[in-house]
Amino acid sequence: MYRATTRQVQITVTPEYSSERSEPDEDEYFWAYTIEILNLGEEAVQLISRHWIITDANGRTEEVKGAGVVGKQPLLRQGERFEYTSGVPLKTPSGLMRGTYQMVTEDGEDFDAEVPAFSLDAPSMKRVVH
Repeated sequence: MYRATTRQVQITVTPEYSSERSEPDEDEYFWAYTIEILNLGEEAVQLISRHWIITDANGRTEEVKGAGVVGKQPLLRQGERFEYTSGVPLKTPSGLMRGTYQMVTEDGEDFDAEVPAFSLDAPSMKRVVH
């Protein structure tokens, strides 16, 4: 589990390797990730768009930008949460994802809420401590 908080918006990410959707013999690896967005502040905020930076083990980077998440632009009032699950394919058995959600307050102020960097590691990966 990975967690970051920006302006009272707490984002928690839980990635999970999907062996059912992966084909290691064909260099296809897939992870599902569940994200919970929790408004710890007093003002309502709305998620407008997302910006992902996805890096595989070979250093290849892909940027993904788009409106909302899973087709939604949730409005979160004080204490409310929104959770969704999505997925990401890679050509390597490990990688890294990070990003931001572009949020807007009820007063019309824009800010970027940090999505913490999270590791994507297939269970078969040999772990090395640096």
